[in-house]
Amino acid sequence: MGGQTVLHMNEGNGDLSYARNSIIQNKVISVASEVAKEAILDLYCTTLPEWLNIADLGCSSGPNAVQQIHEIMDFVDQKRRQLRRSSPEFHCFLNDLPGNDFNTVFSGLPELYEKLKAEKGADFGPCFIAGVPGSFYGRLFPKSSLHFVVSSSSLHWLSQVPVNLHSETNVHLNKGKLYISKTSPPPVLRSYLEQFQLDFSVFLMSRSQEIIIGGRMVLTLMGRKSADPSSEECCFQWDLLANALMDMVHEGLIEEDKVDSLNAPCYCPSPEELMHLIDLEGSFAVNRLETIEVEFNASDDNDDDDDDRRGQQAAKTMRAAMEPMLSEHFGSGGIMDDLFYRYGQHFQEYFTHKKEPKLTNLLISMVRKG
Repeated sequence: MGGQTVLHMNEGNGDLSYARNSIIQNKVISVASEVAKEAILDLYCTTLPEWLNIADLGCSSGPNAVQQIHEIMDFVDQKRRQLRRSSPEFHCFLNDLPGNDFNTVFSGLPELYEKLKAEKGADFGPCFIAGVPGSFYGRLFPKSSLHFVVSSSSLHWLSQVPVNLHSETNVHLNKGKLYISKTSPPPVLRSYLEQFQLDFSVFLMSRSQEIIIGGRMVLTLMGRKSADPSSEECCFQWDLLANALMDMVHEGLIEEDKVDSLNAPCYCPSPEELMHLIDLEGSFAVNRLETIEVEFNASDDNDDDDDDRRGQQAAKTMRAAMEPMLSEHFGSGGIMDDLFYRYGQHFQEYFTHKKEPKLTNLLISMVRKG
């Protein structure tokens, strides 16, 4: 499976698109907003630049793709008016893998430009927004060119499925599972950790070249509070999807080997694992590192107490993120509707035994050291 080819969300603005099913990711952006504000205003008030180069790494598509850069520009514009200074130019870069639905992102830019003009007036900016396709596990920008970098709900995705997930005799080690679980043997846990360590180290080294001395970086990614990488807080949604797939195996709808050979290119680190890698790389000082919990309520209707509807909305959220990868692996046999209906049923059953399931995210704010 070519990771960079299929690791993208469902395209467009339809009922199953990421644009329509990314409320949870929007909640993460909202929770991190005050930390991003603190970081950008500290940078702005310290340097008072004539222009700001801002990059959103892993922007995906839909309304979340431009929300963060819009908020950052708003924070700076309010502060510069308080200081009675002219507006800096804003150079904003939206990055994701080449398979990302950039067309949907770009089609919304004229509306954003008009909104900024109406809100801010003629003395704002100007603002320039460009797409930068490519993997953030490597260089994307010229040396010392960025003032501020944000990345939300992206860095838990790995550059590839970890290697060594099968034995010397080519037996799958993580049978019946898509990610780390309580039944995963130690080599599986070790392979996932090693892949994350490699990827995140490359990410830090790449950004250390691109961000100016004193520049800021604010990241959020799925993680865990526990030292145990198989803890329920970061694995339950993968276990539910694996259970739905194994139901279909038992009914003869898909082959068991196809499930055994599928592993998600994802890792949810602990705060200690992140800090170890940041300290080891050495280019960034950590200002804040927090764990935040976001309710796995994929609907924006907080009063919705219909468990079946809740389960199916959760299925839409998972499908928006996973369908391209699953379709690539299982082929175009039309199993997706059945699979995610089953996922919704498993989620509903899980929900009846738990209070609102929550996703743990790590929020980290850093400054590029001199």
